[in-house]
Formats: sequence, structure tokens, C-alpha cells
Amino acid sequence: MSDNSSKNAYWSANMRIIKISLVIWALVSFGFGILLRPLLSGISVGGTDLGFWFAQQGSILVFLAIIFFYAWRMNRLDREHGVEEE
Repeated sequence: MSDNSSKNAYWSANMRIIKISLVIWALVSFGFGILLRPLLSGISVGGTDLGFWFAQQGSILVFLAIIFFYAWRMNRLDREHGVEEE
């Protein structure tokens, strides 16, 4: 495999991870917290409705989970392509 195609494969995989992460974050923060809030209002979590919880707490927790997932996945991708940090 040539050096250029390896770089393209690395960045393609990187961009795929970023796009998936952004879609998940948008779905949770904007979708569940704003658009789907009326549908989630009947479900109670911690004394409040699920839509409010996603808007106030859930989107932040999902964002933190995405950060840790991205770091873990990129370390693995770096090892696969031989560009890991020492």
C-alpha cells in the first residue's frame, strides 16, 4: 500500500468517526432535548421528564462519552496505521 493511499485511508476513517460522533451528539442534544421533548415528557427520570433531562444533563454526559470514545478509537486507529504517539 502506498504512503498516499495509507494517509487517505487514515483520514477517511478519522472523518467517518467524527461524522458519526457529531450525528449522535446532535440527535441527543437537539433531537431528544428539543424536537422530541414533548414525546418524552411522560417518562420520568430523577423527578423530571426525560426530555428536560436530555436537554440539561443527558447531552452533556453523551458529549463526554463521545470524547472518551473518540480518544480510544483514534488511539486504536493510530496504531493500525503506524502513527501512534510514544
